[in-house]
Amino acid sequence: MKKTLALLSLAAVCSMGTAIAQDHHSNQNQIKRVLLISVDGMHAVDFLNCANGISTINNGKPYCPAMAALATTGVNYVAASTSKPSDSFPGLTAIVTGGSPALTGVYYDVAYSRNYSAPAKTTGNGVAAGPCTPGGAPTGTTTEYEEGIDFDKTKLNGGAQGATLTDGGLNSIDPLRLPRDPANGCAPVYPWQFVRANSIFSVIHQNGGFAAWSDKHPAYASVASGLGPSALDDFYSPEINSTVVALPGIVTPTNAACDPIRDPNSDLTAWTNSFQNIQCYDTLKVKAVLNWIRGKNHLGYKDAQVPTIFGMNFQAASVGQKLIESSNSTTGGYLDAAGTPSATLLGEFQFVDASLAAFVSELKNQGLYDSTLIVLTAKHGQSPIDPSRYVSQLINGTSPVTLLSNAGYIPLSESTNNPTGIGPTEDDVSLVWLSNSADTLTSVGILEANAASTGIALGQIYYGPSLILNYNDPTVDPRTPDIIVTPNVGVTYSGSTKKLEEHGGFAHDDTNVVLLLSNPSFQPQTVRAAVGTAQVAPTILQALGMDPSALDAVRSEGTPVLPAVQFPSGHRK
Repeated sequence: MKKTLALLSLAAVCSMGTAIAQDHHSNQNQIKRVLLISVDGMHAVDFLNCANGISTINNGKPYCPAMAALATTGVNYVAASTSKPSDSFPGLTAIVTGGSPALTGVYYDVAYSRNYSAPAKTTGNGVAAGPCTPGGAPTGTTTEYEEGIDFDKTKLNGGAQGATLTDGGLNSIDPLRLPRDPANGCAPVYPWQFVRANSIFSVIHQNGGFAAWSDKHPAYASVASGLGPSALDDFYSPEINSTVVALPGIVTPTNAACDPIRDPNSDLTAWTNSFQNIQCYDTLKVKAVLNWIRGKNHLGYKDAQVPTIFGMNFQAASVGQKLIESSNSTTGGYLDAAGTPSATLLGEFQFVDASLAAFVSELKNQGLYDSTLIVLTAKHGQSPIDPSRYVSQLINGTSPVTLLSNAGYIPLSESTNNPTGIGPTEDDVSLVWLSNSADTLTSVGILEANAASTGIALGQIYYGPSLILNYNDPTVDPRTPDIIVTPNVGVTYSGSTKKLEEHGGFAHDDTNVVLLLSNPSFQPQTVRAAVGTAQVAPTILQALGMDPSALDAVRSEGTPVLPAVQFPSGHRK
């Protein structure tokens, strides 16, 4: 009777035109694990071009055959949006918690908090040390959750004591470089404590699952929010902004050896400075995922459970989209507004695709493919796709925070006039924290009077009710910016000549990213309804037979499961 009712219900829903993923298997708990992949920077149109092909590349055939194969058993959400702001930190946080910045308090990897005090030790990127009085008034401080909190950001292992060359992780975080909380005895605020909502890693671990994740900074152990580090049974985070070194024994999925250094003439101060070296860096994480599929730890030397939730982020596509590599006169990015990739960017997409092919192959080798849900998405997009629209605003004018720093309204740790500081939170968005929120209207007046020179004549300024509506009142929430400025499309607050694009803003190219759910039991479907990457978190829990309402974001913000895909009802005990 239950089976009959389910089939009748399915037929009724399909007759109304709603796309539903079919389960052709008798196993009512078919999804046993989830492989979550973020291809940072990858737009929805990139996936379309990759998986379907375009006439000027590969004779019109798909140039990402692994993605094309996943699409044949995938539900493709073509109107998916990232968090706003679309930075990696809030973007990742949205995916794994289901929460908006209003709930999680995560606006950027470098932001500001009025209720914290400065770290005990100056960070590697210049957030200055300062006083903190237990139980006393907070001084307010820039908060940094990127490479600057590593013991040694120049090392791939983040400077963790006793770590091997590539083994970055939790032990790479220097607690003295973390912001401090006077209300908690000036204790350092670890990344997982900074996030004000629990994650799928915590929920899955609490339900007896095995959780593993790999990302670009040790700071992204923030995915353990809720339980804290115990939520991550395995975490691997080689530092992306470390000095490039040769990687003995590492060969990319496209068969390029990483010893010696592939691109030795590039700027070797970070892996993101080279189209070739970034692939070697990402391959470290690819190997970790393959090891997890094989039932090993991330380095492959110890037996472990195959994770219930696991995955990684790719940085190669993001580098391919925005880098101008002067050492070899190579330019990435796109050729037109339709998203036709340059030859260099094409190579990055093909690298990612080869990596996905390796994951699928290994899942099949281990007999795990049919019972694995693959989620392919992105923390953020990149803007502008159209290369003719890029404007490096600090070359042509000024920025909102520069103006307000000169007027004396910006805290020292955020000010552009701080000669040793980390600088303001400005990419193709400007997040403005004022020394005193009472100066908001005056500050907005300055910005309005200088709209042309700041690149916001066709942009928007959010403050007061327009900001509070989607975030929180900055006079109540210590994390909320006083002003958010979204500039003209294409404007980036950068003086760099090494970039073609950036992210962080609210523009379509920043926020419209790939979102595909794939499993062999699914029929291919295209969903045009607007959805958010925040819906990935409750969807993953439902896929695993767990209760989505175990997430703070579901209970607080009502984040729904993604439409058009059905999993077996009932929750795993």
